Amino acid sequence: MTKFRGCIDIHSGKVKQIVGSTLTHDDAESKKEDGNLVKENFVSDHPSSYYANFYKSANIKGCHVIKLGTNEANDKAAKLACETWPFNLQVGGGITIDNALHWLDDNKASHVIVTSWLFTDDESGKILNWDRLASISKLVGKNRLVIDLSCKQVKQNNETCWIVAMNRWQTLTNTEVNKETLKSISQYCDEFLIHAADVEGKCEGIDEELVRKLGEWCPEGFEGKVAYAGGANSVEDLDRVALLSNNKVDLTYGSALDIFGGRLVKLEDLISWNQRH
Repeated sequence: MTKFRGCIDIHSGKVKQIVGSTLTHDDAESKKEDGNLVKENFVSDHPSSYYANFYKSANIKGCHVIKLGTNEANDKAAKLACETWPFNLQVGGGITIDNALHWLDDNKASHVIVTSWLFTDDESGKILNWDRLASISKLVGKNRLVIDLSCKQVKQNNETCWIVAMNRWQTLTNTEVNKETLKSISQYCDEFLIHAADVEGKCEGIDEELVRKLGEWCPEGFEGKVAYAGGANSVEDLDRVALLSNNKVDLTYGSALDIFGGRLVKLEDLISWNQRH
């Protein structure tokens, strides 16, 4: 059954909502080559624990904490969130085989979310390293691993497809999000997290075709273990995702949500939707 999941995005040590396609640096004041700043929809005055407590009080399971950049300030904020609700929040951003157990055991995350570390270079570009996937799954346990397949929409041979994007969604890999990819990777992980990077932070609507495909491609046993993020701007999007995915995909809200400065969606309404369903 489709449900709402929470998120806590951290950039430069602060809880923020950012337009994903503009995120090229760890520091919000770092400029892109064209001179434009990272576009921030919201920067919170509250610590990450403030938001973790929202989700804890409402018992919203499967929420993720994403560090948008690898620096000490982001690590500190993510640690605070995880320790606020021990072994209930998933943490991602810069996770490797060297620090995964630290986040799980010492910093009390329920799962680690991994993307960029899984990809290595060959002559064709960034490829999914299956040996790395198998090794980190064996180390932390399949039941504590989330694979982030956040992606961008591209055209190949006049057909729409979605390609995994790494490094804060700026680098396209050679891995396509499709039925075969999800089925193969599902042998090593407990859940999937998929941001639609093209619409992330824009509040202009979900990528309905991607959501529909995720429902079709969902591996057996992963119903309710695929979380989609990007573009949600109304409570009714939960009904839309439930219908499009045949109740197999969960939905995350960001910039549209009132606790992140949004005016389109109230957290209490999402909590009520979960409770009714």
